[in-house]
Amino acid sequence: MLRVLGNPRGNYDQSCQSVTHPVIRKLIVTESVGPFKVTGLKPAVDQLRSALTDLRTEMPEIYAVLGSAGMLCVRYVRGSKSSISNHSWGCAIDFTLEGKLDTRGDNRAQKGLTAMHPIMNRHNFFWGAAFKTEDSMHFEISRQQLLAWHRDGAFGEPQELPQEAHRFSIGDRGPEVEWTQQRLNILSGFDVDEDGIFGPATRAAVIEFQRQHGLTADGVLGPKTMEALKNAPTQ
Repeated sequence: MLRVLGNPRGNYDQSCQSVTHPVIRKLIVTESVGPFKVTGLKPAVDQLRSALTDLRTEMPEIYAVLGSAGMLCVRYVRGSKSSISNHSWGCAIDFTLEGKLDTRGDNRAQKGLTAMHPIMNRHNFFWGAAFKTEDSMHFEISRQQLLAWHRDGAFGEPQELPQEAHRFSIGDRGPEVEWTQQRLNILSGFDVDEDGIFGPATRAAVIEFQRQHGLTADGVLGPKTMEALKNAPTQ
C-alpha cells in the first residue's frame, strides 16, 4: 500500500484520523454500495459494490441484514504501534450482521460471514479470519488487485509495476504470504503460522530457507526466493 499509493498521513495512533496525502484524498469517495453507503478508495468501493451485487443475488437473506462498521479509518492496526491498517487507504471494510459486530480474536466467526466469504474472495477481498489475531468482520483488497489497479491506471496514468511490488517483507500480507508459509512448512518443517501475515517468524524462516539454498539471506521474499520455493523438492 505504501509503495503503490503513498502514506495517507504523517502520524498515526489507534483513533480514526483524516487522510492528508493530496493524491489519496482525491481518490476517496462516499457512495452507496447497495445496502449502505461507505467512504473509501474509489476502485475499492466499486469492487465492493460488485461483490455485494452478487451477494444480493446468491444470498439475499445475508444481504438483507448486512451492515458496515466502516471502511476509511486512518489508524494503526488494533494493538499495534507500527503497522498501518489497510482501512487507512479505504481499502478494507468491517461488516456487521443484524447490527452486530463479530468479536475480534475469539477464533469464531458469524455464520453469515463464513457463508459470504467465498463471494468476497472471488472479488479479490482477503478475509481477516486468517489473521494471527482472528478478525472475521474484516475484508481487505488483495495485493494482486491493488497492483492490477496500479498497472491499469486506476490511480492515475497506467504504470509499470515498481520492482518493489514483486517483493514481500515485514508487514505485507495476503495469499502469496500464506502460500509462502505453507511451502516453508512443507519443505523444511518450520511450523510457521499460516496466517498470511509476513511477521518476524516468517522472516526468520525465509532467511533460513535462503541460507540453505544459497540465496542472499535478507529475509525478503523476491522473485528468486519465490522461484526456489516453487521448485524445491519436498523432504
